[in-house]
Amino acid sequence: MSRKYELVYLVSPDASDDQVAELHTQVDDIVQRLGGQIENTDNWGRRRLAYEISRHKEATYVLETITGSGDLLKEIDRRLKVSDLVIRHLIVRIDEDQEVIERTRTKRGEASRRRRTVRGLPPERQPGEGQRGEQDDDRDDRFDMTEDRR
Repeated sequence: MSRKYELVYLVSPDASDDQVAELHTQVDDIVQRLGGQIENTDNWGRRRLAYEISRHKEATYVLETITGSGDLLKEIDRRLKVSDLVIRHLIVRIDEDQEVIERTRTKRGEASRRRRTVRGLPPERQPGEGQRGEQDDDRDDRFDMTEDRR
């Protein structure tokens, strides 16, 4: 089963840009070999750490969005653990969060249409209707939509 993950790893400040690129290439090779796909790679560059890690005060941050299986991420995790260049890494599954966001957006839309109908308005918002400068006409975030506990 293919799932979506975010991988963030911190590379030692002693590493050159070529070594960071080579580390990304190694991760990319693992992903390709095990049938995954890297959707996005974002090198944030050298940043100051919030706290000192192994006498390092700075690190190069790299964020990658990967679609693949659990075995793929186990292999990446194993490889990053033994790499001397990587100070820390974190893998987070993000597809569940996106499902929750979609479910919440759908519930809010349904509740908004229901409220508008009760008030005698058309269920969908009309052009020019809404708060000042609002760009997204299909969202009604003026109300806090906590779950009904009936």
